[in-house]
Amino acid sequence: MIKDLEAAIGYRFHNISLLQNALTHSSYANERWHNSLLSNERLEFLGDSVLGMLVAEYLYRNFPNRPEGELTRMRADMVCEGTLASAANRIGLGNHLLLGHGEEQGGGRSRDSILADAMESVIAACFLDGGLAAALKVVQTFILVEVPVAKLHNADYKTQLQELVQQKKNQVLSYTLVGQSGPDHDKSFDVEVCLNGTVVGSGSGSSKKRAEQMAARCAIEKLFPDKV
Repeated sequence: MIKDLEAAIGYRFHNISLLQNALTHSSYANERWHNSLLSNERLEFLGDSVLGMLVAEYLYRNFPNRPEGELTRMRADMVCEGTLASAANRIGLGNHLLLGHGEEQGGGRSRDSILADAMESVIAACFLDGGLAAALKVVQTFILVEVPVAKLHNADYKTQLQELVQQKKNQVLSYTLVGQSGPDHDKSFDVEVCLNGTVVGSGSGSSKKRAEQMAARCAIEKLFPDKV
């Protein structure tokens, strides 16, 4: 079955344990081994950076007339949760995930946040197994297929907030996770965003990334209402 996934990805692993790790959700690792470090979360961390770098290089080379801010928004659109989940669905990634009982019962195989994280983990696994060329092949096949050259589909409130506050010098933004609740299959995260040490917005979401975006949106509505 895992060979079918390799075929769909278009890459044959030398160390198949890397791909197996990429498929292991934290709910499964906690239930099976009581150790979240055995899940795909570390791979997700690496995959996020590898993906961001490869997309950034592609945009830099192919759009020489676009300014930094626009390139940043294009990249955000291409690496967002929806784009990654769509790529995961194209290779049937949800069918191969290892999920805990609660996540399985809660529909985790079709949850965008889980699929997106797993897709980043697969990219990281390819990178560790076959180097940058292997990761690039996957990104080219499944991510760099619809470049948002005309209209950006997904708002990146964090980038927008950063650009707005940087209109003044010495402005420092920071995001803090202040709480989380719910079972593994339906987690909710709470984040606050501070400007120069003062809380200017808060938000909640099904992932820390989503919560940060909602906190940034809240801050924009409060500080720059004409920019919403």
